[in-house]
Amino acid sequence: MKILLSSTYFYPNLGGSETDAEIFAREFVKLGHTVKVVTQTPGSNFDDRGATFPFEVMRQPSALHLLKLTRWSDVCFQNGIILKQAWALWLTQTPWVIRHQTWIQHPGQQPTWLTQLKLRMVKLATSIAISKPIADHLNHPSTLIPNPYREDLFRHLPEIPRIKELVFLGRLVSDKGLDLLLSAIAKLKNDNLYPRLTVIGTGEEGEVLRQQAEDFKINEQVHFIGAKVGEELVHLLNAHQILVVPSRWHEPFGVVALEGIACGCVVVGSSGGGLKDAIGDCGTTFPNGDEASLRQVLYQLLTQPELLIRYRSNATSHLAKHQQTAVAKAYLQVLEAACQ
Repeated sequence: MKILLSSTYFYPNLGGSETDAEIFAREFVKLGHTVKVVTQTPGSNFDDRGATFPFEVMRQPSALHLLKLTRWSDVCFQNGIILKQAWALWLTQTPWVIRHQTWIQHPGQQPTWLTQLKLRMVKLATSIAISKPIADHLNHPSTLIPNPYREDLFRHLPEIPRIKELVFLGRLVSDKGLDLLLSAIAKLKNDNLYPRLTVIGTGEEGEVLRQQAEDFKINEQVHFIGAKVGEELVHLLNAHQILVVPSRWHEPFGVVALEGIACGCVVVGSSGGGLKDAIGDCGTTFPNGDEASLRQVLYQLLTQPELLIRYRSNATSHLAKHQQTAVAKAYLQVLEAACQ
């Protein structure tokens, strides 16, 4: 099968969507298919290791080039709906499959003409949703296939002592809810609990959050260490007991939860959106924005180590559903059916 994989953003941009696009392209090639990637992200045909991608990457193609690529393919697989390609799909009558990895219309927001147009256009394509909440908001049939994670990188390293309590991994912005976590940690002092928190990430609110930790008088417990990637990140996660994902907004999925689980962390996350799908039985959730509930959940996990053991025991079966090849095969079944 000749697959045209369209992703607005791609490497060297870094992010969950970009990583997923590369995973799918690599896995489709490994499974015997021909893949060409179309993206608006400038760059070269080399990956982060300096090796050539095992597929062609077409960056910012002209309209004529895009038309030729669409005509060449047996199916166009869009990593998120891309309306600017619809004209080429219509002219060539190429089967159209959309991977919905985020909200078209975010819960609680008013519809716009663009979101309404996208939701109508979805009905012309075959849809794959990464979580049940994403599937439900489409108001159109879709196949539910969860996200993959990089099991070649994120893994349990038993030689690393797991001596630290809490870790946060994400952008330092209000949507990610780190301020809620800092407040919860400060109030845990009333319970004679003083867990240490490692904050991994950068963002526009970094200085505000550092000041908040100082104001709460927990700056000795909280360590901001900036962005970390690769093996260094894996080692850090393996040194912690609990990964906290306290997002205020409704996460579409939350692959960071899978990465933490793979490294042996128990995950605490907000319950709105698809994050609870990513956590599964390997952790617990609390209502978005509810700092008191977050504090209560942390208290339970910090004082009942048997809960950590129980949640970790579910990791192997949960992660098996998210391995790259297994997820890619599920996607290929949908792509092949769309071509028939």
